[in-house]
Amino acid sequence: MFTGRYRTETQPQVQSKRSFTTVLQPTGQCTGNGYNVTVLVRDPAKLPADHKASRVVVGDVLNKEDVKKTMEGQDAVIIILGTRNDLSPTTMMSEGTKNIVEAMKARGIRKVIGCMSAFLLWDRSKVPPRLVPVTEDHDRMYTVLKTSGLDYVAVMPPHIAGDLPLTEHYMVTENMLKGRAISKHDLGHFFVKCLSTSEWDSKTVGVCGEYK
Repeated sequence: MFTGRYRTETQPQVQSKRSFTTVLQPTGQCTGNGYNVTVLVRDPAKLPADHKASRVVVGDVLNKEDVKKTMEGQDAVIIILGTRNDLSPTTMMSEGTKNIVEAMKARGIRKVIGCMSAFLLWDRSKVPPRLVPVTEDHDRMYTVLKTSGLDYVAVMPPHIAGDLPLTEHYMVTENMLKGRAISKHDLGHFFVKCLSTSEWDSKTVGVCGEYK
């Protein structure tokens, strides 16, 4: 989870005093880009060696006290939750998001960007059966955000590639996907961009890039 400070503008403005939190469970990709970044992560060894977080909180998104501690002094949140290779039924992502929303409301934090499965943009009957249980919890997480009353952005990327570059050029489409991949760097760039614009507030977006 990232939390931080931002301004509502059409283009991101980098200011050293803004802060945001990223919830990463078990890990994720997003760096500061001039922001003060707090990260809640279960295993700090999973963070990149060159991460730019100003504060790392080791904890669990299912522990309300860990989430509350992470929110101190923050202005926005980015949620990146996942189960890695565990495809068994889970409520971790939806219950963790409930804890985040509760802590945000208690502190008056309005802006939240949540990363969820692109399968939510598919006809559910076409989702591979082995991925249905995890997709169902992504759907529950999505419902938590949509009904939160917060300024949420629901981001549903396709394959997130670790071996593709940062281009800062990608396609953002509402309620659909028009590509098959996005680099983790471009995805992180879009997350941070969302902090300083209201363009995508209360919307569901697919984001993908074109790579040679």
